Amino acid sequence: MTTATADLVRGHDASVLDNPAWHALIGPHASFAIGGDLVRRYPEDVAPFVAVRTWRDPSVWGSLQELVGPGVEIGISDAQAVPPEGWETLASGGGVQLVESDRLQPRPDEEASELGADDVAEMIALVERNQPGPFRPRTYELGRYVGIRRAGRLVAMAGERLHPQGWTEISAVATDVEHRRQGLASRLVLDVAFHIQRRGDRALLHAAETNTGAITAYERLGFVLRKRTNFAAVRTPR
Repeated sequence: MTTATADLVRGHDASVLDNPAWHALIGPHASFAIGGDLVRRYPEDVAPFVAVRTWRDPSVWGSLQELVGPGVEIGISDAQAVPPEGWETLASGGGVQLVESDRLQPRPDEEASELGADDVAEMIALVERNQPGPFRPRTYELGRYVGIRRAGRLVAMAGERLHPQGWTEISAVATDVEHRRQGLASRLVLDVAFHIQRRGDRALLHAAETNTGAITAYERLGFVLRKRTNFAAVRTPR
C-alpha cells in the first residue's frame, strides 16, 4: 500500500498520515501545541516531536530554531531539505509507517490494566530497559496506555501517541526480555487497537526499518505498509 493508492483507508482520510505529527498538533492534540502556523511542538515533558506544516517554506528552519532555541537537539521526520549551514545532523535513518487492514482483528485483553500518573516511574523504567522509542513523564497524557504485570511488576506495555484526525498511533510497545515470545506485545497491541476502533478511529504504527522482527509481527497481526519514512536527529545552531 502506498500513499498514491491509499488516500482512503476504510473510509478514513489517510492523507493526514503524510504529516501525522502536524495534523495531531493542529487537531486532536492542539491543546498540547506550542508554536504557530508553520512550526509546532509538544511540551518537552510530553513528547520530543517537532512538526512543520511544510518544508517548502524557506523560513521553516529559522522558525524551528526560534521555537526550540539555540544548541538544542530535536527530531524531525520526512524533511524535504538539507539543514542549512550551522545545523548539525546527529543521526539519521529510515522507517516504515503501517496502517491497519481488514485482516486486523482487535480484541480487548482481560489482563491489560490501564496505566496513568501513578505508573509513570514503572513505564519509564520499562521503556529504558527495552528502548521502544521516546517516552517522557507526561507521554501517558496523549492517550490510553495499558500494561501487563507479573508478580506485581510491569513487564509489558503499549499505548496511544500521535493522534491525527481519524487515526491513532500505537506506540511504546515494550516487553521485558524474560517475558518475550509469550504473545504479550501482540495482545496489548490488539487491545489498544480495539479501543481505537471503538471510538471510530483507525490504528497506525511506526517502526525503524531495521526492526524487521517487530515489522513482521505487526504484519502478521494485520497491519500493512503504507509508506517508507526518513527521520533525523539534528541540533540547532549554537
